[in-house]
Amino acid sequence: MPVDEATRHHLIVLAKRKDARRKDFTPVRPTDWRPRQVRNPNGLLDTHFSDSAAWDLIASKIEEGHPVEEIRLDKPPGATGYVMLVDLEPGQPQLYIKLQLGSGQIIGRSFHYSEPND
Repeated sequence: MPVDEATRHHLIVLAKRKDARRKDFTPVRPTDWRPRQVRNPNGLLDTHFSDSAAWDLIASKIEEGHPVEEIRLDKPPGATGYVMLVDLEPGQPQLYIKLQLGSGQIIGRSFHYSEPND
């Protein structure tokens, strides 16, 4: 289901704050964060995304009104996640982004090319 404007705003604010961003893997909250494997079509010096560029893309896409869907996560069970599928460039798979909100933080759960199981 699409997220409301308050949630969108919260995601944007936290994605822009370097001290609020997390992407660490834990058994309870696994991540698949691979920005360095995703080609950045707008990268002037870097051909692939850095962590910082990934967060910048996330914030800008949400600000632009890109669709964000709310999902239920398996880990932790019943937690809420937020998913975006982004077309970066022709001939490439979509970019799969999954986020989770924590207490004053945004957690990057996935940032990689979309795969059949996504």
